[in-house]
Order: sequence, then C-alpha cells, then structure tokens
Amino acid sequence: MPPDTPGDHSPPVDAEPLREDEVEDLLRGICFKTGPPRTVGVELEWLIHDQEHPDVPVSHDRLGAAADAVRDTPLNAALTFEPGGQLELSSQPAASLMACIDQTAADMRAVRDTLGRAGLEPVGLGVDPWHPPRRLLQEPRYAAMETSLDRSGSAGRAMMCTSASVQVCLDAGEEEPGPLGYGRRWQLGHLLGAVLVAAFANSPFREGLPTGWRSTRQSLWADLDPARSLAPSSRLAPRDAWAAHVLDTPLMCIRSADAPWAVPNGLTLRDWIRDGGPRPPVRADLDYHITTLFPPVRPRGHLELRMIDAQSGTDGWLVPLAVTTAMFDDPEAAETVYRTVKPLAETAGPPAAPRNPLWTTAARDGLSDPELASAAAACFAAALEALPRIGASDHVQNTVASFHDRFVARGRCPADDLLGRTEARSGAGAAPRHGKGPAR
Repeated sequence: MPPDTPGDHSPPVDAEPLREDEVEDLLRGICFKTGPPRTVGVELEWLIHDQEHPDVPVSHDRLGAAADAVRDTPLNAALTFEPGGQLELSSQPAASLMACIDQTAADMRAVRDTLGRAGLEPVGLGVDPWHPPRRLLQEPRYAAMETSLDRSGSAGRAMMCTSASVQVCLDAGEEEPGPLGYGRRWQLGHLLGAVLVAAFANSPFREGLPTGWRSTRQSLWADLDPARSLAPSSRLAPRDAWAAHVLDTPLMCIRSADAPWAVPNGLTLRDWIRDGGPRPPVRADLDYHITTLFPPVRPRGHLELRMIDAQSGTDGWLVPLAVTTAMFDDPEAAETVYRTVKPLAETAGPPAAPRNPLWTTAARDGLSDPELASAAAACFAAALEALPRIGASDHVQNTVASFHDRFVARGRCPADDLLGRTEARSGAGAAPRHGKGPAR
C-alpha cells in the first residue's frame, strides 16, 4: 500500500483547477474501488531504540546514519520515516494473507539486521514509553502539520513523533450487498474498531510514567482536532459520507514552492474550490488533503484500518493482520463478527468514533471491560476458524492462538503485561529509566 504522504513539491502550475462536482465524482470513484476481495496489505510503524539502553534517546546523527543504511537495504515494501524518526514499511498489495506476511517478514528481517549492526532495533509499542516528542524531520509539510495540530493541543506533536501502529489494508469489497459488500465492510470497520483497540492496546506509558490508558496512542488520536480525526457521518451511504467528509474538513496546509507553507484556519476544501485563493486547487491538492485526514477507517481505493497499536516482538504484528483479514475476507467469519459487534457498537452513542464512550473505554480499559472482552473472544474464535480457510500457515495459526490464549481468553491485552512487568520490577508503576523496561 502507498506511503502516507506525497512529496514536498508544490503542484504543477499548469494543472487544471478542480471543480466541486469533479471532486465528488473522483472521491466516489477512487476511494471505493469495489470488486471481490483479493488483495491485502499492511503498514508497520516502529519506534527506533538503542538495543541496550532504550530509555536513552538516539542521537539525530546516529538515527540519520541508520536511516540511510535502511534506505540502501533492498526491500519489497515502500520505506518512509516519520517526523520523530519512526520507521514505516508499507507493503505492496499482496494476493493473499500469506504472501503479505511472507514478504513483510522478509523485509523486517532485513531491517532488523541493518539496524542491529548499528546497535539499534525496531520496537513495537503504540507510544514511546520514555521519550518526549522530538521532531527530527524538518520538511515544510511537517512544520505545517505541527502548526495546524498545535491549535487543538499537545496531542498532535505526540502523535507525530512518538506513536506507532499496525495499519491493516483490505480491499473495499464487492459492489453487491452481503458480507463482502463494500457497504458492509465499511460499516464493519467502524463497528469492529473499538474491539481492535482493546484487544491490541499496547501503549500504557508515556515519558516514563503510566498514563491510565491501555492505549495511550488511541487517547492521543481522540484528542486531535475532531474535524480531522472523527469517522465520517454514519447517516450517509459510504461514498456520499466520504465525499462530504473530504470536502468539508478544514485544510491542514496549502503547499507552495516557498517555505513556510500556508496554514489556513478553518478553510475547507469546498471553500477553497469555491473561492480559489490563494491559488486554485488542483488534483494534487486533493490527493494531498486526503493524506491529512485521520479517521479510524480511511478509504484510499482500499480500506485502511488505523486504530491498532504497534505490537511487540518479532511476530507480534502478524496477529492483528491475520485476525482482521480473516474477519473481513472470510464470508462466514465476516457475518459472525458483524452480528457480534453490531449490538455492542450501537450502545456507544455520539459522538462518532474515536470519541464515543465505547472507544474511550476500549482505549482506557482494554479487555478488562467485560463487554469488550466478550466481543473480542467471539471475534477471535471466528478468526481462528477462518484462518485455515483463507490459507494461513500453521505458524500463523499458532501465533494467533498463542495471542488468544495469553491475552483474549484471559480478558487481557498486551498493555496489561507491560504494566504488570514494570510494577513487579519497580514497585511503583513507573517505567524504569534504565535497562530493558517495558519496550521489550
């Protein structure tokens, strides 16, 4: 799947200005490319820590040298680095779950080997447990993003520079109704989101202290400007909801050949198209604007599920990828999961995800909440039954089963292990300042 952000260059000066009706047609067509589900992808974000002293910040020069070495490493996936130095691998669309896992696992072995030679390692946690936000990348888009996000508080900088996730990318689905229809899959992503947040919550610390959240990462996303981070209206059909959302969300910035870029306050894409200033928007501006929207489920031709914390360990990332793919792409599992999560999600009430009470409970309590624990158990059971049907290997099935037995079956999430381990070591609940600590 493609990296999140286009380059920093300004749009072509000779491009045709956008029309409002043209944008609506484009959004309905390009963001829901319907057809039988046949491809899967994953975007893995990783924090980069020193192998022996993860609580000590890696210097900018050392991180830059390591980034150059990783860029020189042959990879199947697209490689990008996030503003705080996080590494992101965006897989190519794969024809099956196993093809995606095999290609991504090979890339991760190469990345780990390259970083290891520099004494560094990729760490799978939703939020850095020790280090405060530190923006290392100075491109104009990140300066503009920082200015825009600062208007709604400090969560934006923490999200940019200290968070990491597993983003599962799945085909939008068939045009026809049914378990694999795009409308059902769009709805399922939003209904299932809180369960995925709770089951894979893996970020209970920030700047050395417990935050009171199992998924601090999700709490940060919920604190962003709601116009940018809330799910589109559920009262409209998916294509109409997304087109309206894109047109009516304020711009983060307007790219130009000069720096700094303009950061308008409250100017929507629809306003810009109608008013035409400071220059008329073109197709490249639409493409860029979409990358600055952060709803829990983002349609980009495929559906991008953005609510899952990064997972610890060599194989931790494949569990949410395998479980989510099974729940979406196997018709029997999709129907079972839909029936399971729909009644729970309907109790959430307003506002939209991720700010409603159910998502807040998922981020704060994980699977210690009985209703979320029950839903997760049913969803994992459906996924485990479906994995052989979609061709998952014995290793993948066993890895998912181990996660289920260790966490889901016990009403726990990875954050609970981190909290328990740290409390046992320190006796005070704080992330230790030295040694391996919670990041292992």
